[in-house]
Amino acid sequence: MYTDPRYPNQLFAKDGEIYDLAGRQTIVIGGAYSVGKPIRLERGMPWFPSEQPDDETKKRVLERLAGKEWRVDDVLTHTCPYEYIPKHLFLGNVNQASVDHTTEYWLQKIENRLSYDRWFYGHYHGNHQDGKLRCLYKEIEAFAG
Repeated sequence: MYTDPRYPNQLFAKDGEIYDLAGRQTIVIGGAYSVGKPIRLERGMPWFPSEQPDDETKKRVLERLAGKEWRVDDVLTHTCPYEYIPKHLFLGNVNQASVDHTTEYWLQKIENRLSYDRWFYGHYHGNHQDGKLRCLYKEIEAFAG
């Protein structure tokens, strides 16, 4: 994990790493397409090509999962596998045909193969549960073993 002395109470997890959190093996995978990308670029605001996992990150994720024989307790991601996208949380002013779901498709391949207990994500800015996957936005859930 990364730390910053300016923010001693925050830990920054590295994409594709597996951490022991409260006795649970937890993989962390960040990234998703930002629907605000066109507006940011148009207005000269910051946008980062690395907002979605690159090939190096994807390789690290797959290697770590293979090293755990495709079994972890928990998954923490920014977005979710494609099958679980909570469409009712879509922003009404966004043309969904322009949204790149590459990351969600890739996570779907992982979810199809992975054995896990819980999966948490927050990209869609709402609270939603679908089976073992849970989108948290304004809720807090204790992360205990």
